Amino acid sequence: MISDYQQHLRERLLSVPETQPPSPWRPVLRRTPVGGLLGIGFAVAPGTGHDLVMVVSTDGHGLFDAVTGEKIARDRDPDPGASTPDAVPDLSCPGLGPVAATRVRIAGLFGGGLHATTLDGWSLDTVSPEWPDDRVLLSARGGAPWTGRHGEGWWHVFDSHYSELRAAGFSPSGRTLAVATSSDLTLWARPVHGEEPPGEAGA
Repeated sequence: MISDYQQHLRERLLSVPETQPPSPWRPVLRRTPVGGLLGIGFAVAPGTGHDLVMVVSTDGHGLFDAVTGEKIARDRDPDPGASTPDAVPDLSCPGLGPVAATRVRIAGLFGGGLHATTLDGWSLDTVSPEWPDDRVLLSARGGAPWTGRHGEGWWHVFDSHYSELRAAGFSPSGRTLAVATSSDLTLWARPVHGEEPPGEAGA
């Protein structure tokens, strides 16, 4: 049995539509197919400082520029001993392309996690009002799904009803928001400079 409050909250979460994150967030990749996706992790591009997203799947490893959405490296046949992050205690895999000299921690099927907050007040929650389907909720400073109005302080930005959620969260810089399912990758980014404070834009 669930309480009246829990039932009210469940109905509230189920009633709101999926929507795009507010400004200054912009879409970079939207449900880009990645067959057999196992997990993702973040790295930083030497030189540009762009966030990079490393994808680990049953088809190999890939690396995306989180600012442009470009796939900048691909390894279809990684070393079997390092092809999945569960081979080492810190759940990391060898990088590739411009970050080949580093290891990247991967969050997904084998565990781990991404940042759930940013230093300037954005936060992310994953809820399951219709388990096993998951919904990803983005909140601005002071917003929360159980207090404010949808579209003002918080937004339902992703519904994984069609596939298993692998990971959702921010890059360490807070400039990229990623959602990975077992079948695809979605990315949003915001500007490096001139960012608008959360809750003041798109509210």
